[in-house]
Amino acid sequence: MGMFMVANQIPLKVRRKQTPDNSPSSQVSIMNLEENKISESNPSIRPNTTEKEKPFALSPEKLSELISTRDVSAFYDLGGLDGLESGLQTDRRSGLSVDEVRLGRYTSLRRVNHSLKETDAEHFFTEVKRRPESESRSDHFAHRKQLFGDNTLPVRKPPNILRLMWMTYNDYVLFLLTAAAVVSLGVGLFQALTTTPTPNNPPVEWVQGVAIVVAIVIIVVVGAVNDYQKQDQFRRLNQKKQDRKVKVIRSGRSREIPISDVVVGDVVHIEPGDILPADGVLIQGDHIRSDESSVTGESGLSAKYSGDDVFNALQEHKDRFNMDAFLISGTKVLEGVGTFLVTATGTNSSHGRILLSLREEPEFTPLQVKLNWLAKQIARFGGATALLLFIALFIKFLVSITHSGSDQTPAEKGQLFLRIFIIALTVLVIAVPEGLPLAVTLALAFATTKMLRDNNLVRVLKSCETVGNATTICSDKTGTLTQNKMMVVAGTIGYNSLFSDRDSASLPAIDPATAIQIEGVPTAECVQRLSGDVKSILKQSITINSSAFEDEDGSSFIGSRTESALLMFARDYLGMRQLDVERSNARIVRLYPFDGSRQCMITVVQLGTAKYRAYIKGASEVLLAKCTKVIEDPAKGLQCTEMVVGTTQYLGQIIATYAATSMRTISLVYRDFEHWPPTRLATDIEPECAFEDILQDLVFLGILAIRDPLRTGAREAVRTCQTAGVVVRMVTGDNILTAKAVAGECGILSSDDDIAMEGREFRELSQSQRDEIIPRLKVLARSSPEDKQALVVRLKEMGETVAVTGDGTNDALALTAADVGFSMGISGTEVAREASSIVLMTDDFSSIVKAIMWGRAINDAVKKFLQFQITVSITSVGLAFVSAVANSDERSVLTAVQLMWINLFQDTLAALALATDPPPRKILDRNPDPKSAPLITISMWKMIIGQSIYQLAVTLILYFRGAEILSYHTAGEKQQLQTAIFNTYVFMQIFNINRQLDGFNIFEGVFRNWLFIAISLIMIGGQILITFVGGQAFSIVTLSPAQWAYSVILGALSIAIGCIIRVIPDKIFERLIDAGSRTSLYVLNRLRLRRNPRTFLGIHV
Repeated sequence: MGMFMVANQIPLKVRRKQTPDNSPSSQVSIMNLEENKISESNPSIRPNTTEKEKPFALSPEKLSELISTRDVSAFYDLGGLDGLESGLQTDRRSGLSVDEVRLGRYTSLRRVNHSLKETDAEHFFTEVKRRPESESRSDHFAHRKQLFGDNTLPVRKPPNILRLMWMTYNDYVLFLLTAAAVVSLGVGLFQALTTTPTPNNPPVEWVQGVAIVVAIVIIVVVGAVNDYQKQDQFRRLNQKKQDRKVKVIRSGRSREIPISDVVVGDVVHIEPGDILPADGVLIQGDHIRSDESSVTGESGLSAKYSGDDVFNALQEHKDRFNMDAFLISGTKVLEGVGTFLVTATGTNSSHGRILLSLREEPEFTPLQVKLNWLAKQIARFGGATALLLFIALFIKFLVSITHSGSDQTPAEKGQLFLRIFIIALTVLVIAVPEGLPLAVTLALAFATTKMLRDNNLVRVLKSCETVGNATTICSDKTGTLTQNKMMVVAGTIGYNSLFSDRDSASLPAIDPATAIQIEGVPTAECVQRLSGDVKSILKQSITINSSAFEDEDGSSFIGSRTESALLMFARDYLGMRQLDVERSNARIVRLYPFDGSRQCMITVVQLGTAKYRAYIKGASEVLLAKCTKVIEDPAKGLQCTEMVVGTTQYLGQIIATYAATSMRTISLVYRDFEHWPPTRLATDIEPECAFEDILQDLVFLGILAIRDPLRTGAREAVRTCQTAGVVVRMVTGDNILTAKAVAGECGILSSDDDIAMEGREFRELSQSQRDEIIPRLKVLARSSPEDKQALVVRLKEMGETVAVTGDGTNDALALTAADVGFSMGISGTEVAREASSIVLMTDDFSSIVKAIMWGRAINDAVKKFLQFQITVSITSVGLAFVSAVANSDERSVLTAVQLMWINLFQDTLAALALATDPPPRKILDRNPDPKSAPLITISMWKMIIGQSIYQLAVTLILYFRGAEILSYHTAGEKQQLQTAIFNTYVFMQIFNINRQLDGFNIFEGVFRNWLFIAISLIMIGGQILITFVGGQAFSIVTLSPAQWAYSVILGALSIAIGCIIRVIPDKIFERLIDAGSRTSLYVLNRLRLRRNPRTFLGIHV
């Protein structure tokens, strides 16, 4: 505490740059001028002079806006670091007091300015109330936390299991099933309670309703549990990156505290490798460089200057546009050490505000929209059929009353009418596809489990079906297509040992007339050819002449990306050991750090008692011009030859060629000295002169070309996406040259018609110009987050299904706006992961291809089940309608229990069998389905109608003419015929479970899905079992071998019928459908039931 108070007794005036005359009056005029500037030029930070004094002169909103706009003029108007320090009642040297609980003196911006004018600032400094022993830790920094909040990042509260169950249940199809279950249960219970059970008529009508309820429960529980598991995995993934500590200065001492304990006013230490815990302003630092690519999308490093340097530059009217003192939370420090003053934490920080903005409710997926529409159509179809059946039976009822006269009592007539009503409701229930939502849920659950094995963590369950029909992918460059780390990808040792680990096609000659080929041999092969002396000097030149260092586990390097890339090259190819061991063997006598004006770095080491060597690396063109010698043959040793004009030009063209493909080139040169300092420098001479004198008569060692390379498999993944009909676009904040080079390398730019432009140009386009450009737009460089979001939104408005990939905070807006968003699990920020639907756990772009495959497999599974389910619904309803009308007792050919077996067990097991089919590779050989595409295609309708006709024909022929055809006369034989009809109908459904939507080989890939084989065997076994033991409950009797034979044969003929149907051209069937749908539309229009004048049953007409 004492140390803190001493530090606070230093007058602020002496820490501020004085005016030329250093007079109090001139100081007063400056402060008045600054106050006027605040009021006039920066209304966003204008002080409210009418307000009462508060604990702090600055509000969280003002500080947040200062950082988000990076407005150095506003920073100057606040008084620079002195104004922030005073307004936040802190001290930049000793930090906050560890004993601070509440502040004893309030202040305002006007009071701050007045105190800065005083020569004695004693009465301004913070009076800190000591923390009594009885105070709890939660009262620490009470005023600061009350106004500015703590540094806890906003975490979206995960819904509990009950909420997830409701979210799963909140679906139109499930509502329809619930209504059907209520009707079925009500009718079934009424029948069970009002009719007398007999051996041939057991009271089991309620089973159908219970079966639908069970199906609903399974759907809700499976979906909710699956969502809960994915959320828990995602929470654990984020928790790993939040459990860390930071080093702050409090009461003049450095302390480690949890990141959540950082408050506004804290002074935080930063060093290479640190991820900034909060927003702030740099107090002091040496060569601070931060990686803000996650925010800006630019791969370059951002240089940071201290707040005092920026303030002084503004005061002296120097160039301020390239000076930045603002540090952004969530970004990473790569170079330099220093301290910064925290100005915004938690939800007020840049990182936190973006997290808070990600609160959009998910939209309906294209499949959901289509299924909901289909459910409504099925409900209308079932309702119309039930109404038609009721009218037909009611007419028959009226006719029977007229003919029977007084033979029936009123009670009997009432029972007959009630039976007619129940039959109509039964037909309505039969039409409801209770297996459809179950098939979707099972397919999603199975696919998400498999996708996790492919390193795709699905956060939003329904997004995995959406990605299957993605028509375009807007991908970030840095960290998504590229590795977000610089690597040596090409180079030359001497002038004749070229190497490259990239395709020659991506390294064109800079001048076709010279026909310079620079692809070279693979790196490992080139290094293997080098002599031991050349390898040694290369390794020493890289390891010793570097300011980077290894991280704690030695797996990577901390420092500039360029130096880290060189060190990785030395470790991978030159046999570099642990970095500190390599450096410990060197006797460094002089080090000249890298400087932008010098464009190189020099380290001088002593080789022996009388020899010194200067290792030099830097800008290739600059150092090449200083070289007079070059290594003649790196394979033979360090023998040198004179650097002639032709050699210099040749090496210059190589450098230009590397630069043309957006590679950064570094030259490695050296020079030997007999003495150090050289004799002519032994006198008292300035270091700058010595530096320039060293850069003479240099020996050229080699050029290394560095670049952020493509991720492994990115090129193949892009090509596969294009083959699958998915357009890949690159949207990046990097410059246009780099973006075009990377896009060309990975195949995004593949045609002369493809367009690459900058975000500035895109923003200036009119709506009509954008619509004309977007289909051919493949690269959008120098784009802001708003540009990316605008592109995504416009693509969606044009009917595209848009997927977006990104790893940075700057990608969050587009990830949220997209139909499906992919974020990176390793390099991605928490903001990006929170905004995404799917997390790529290994940051591998090629995982998107697997996600597309599984997404299409889900869509195919739904379509295959729809094809099966609608066939069952049409035939079941058709059989119930025809047989009920034709039968004198209004009884259906299939009993309620038999229909329960078909509609529940068959549908449920079929859903499970079709939902577990893995995607074949050929699934990527077709284009995605657009949002406007019908859910049921022409080929599906062809199969549905063809199979329905066959099944209805076989069943009705057996029902009406079976006894005559098979010569059945006795009552027992007729009972067997009824059982055979049921058995035949079931086997026609089993053999109609088709794993292929197209093609004739229905057994293709069947042995890759053992679950399908097992379920098919269970279904066959279950049917055989109930045929033998079902008895009176199922209204069946034992069948003879001949009856079993024709039941199975007629069922198996469904396979042959399917092959015949596929031979029929779709165009012929489309004409028939078109004619029928137009007629139906006319009728529906007359009945005022038509909704969409251009669509009927999912077919555009």
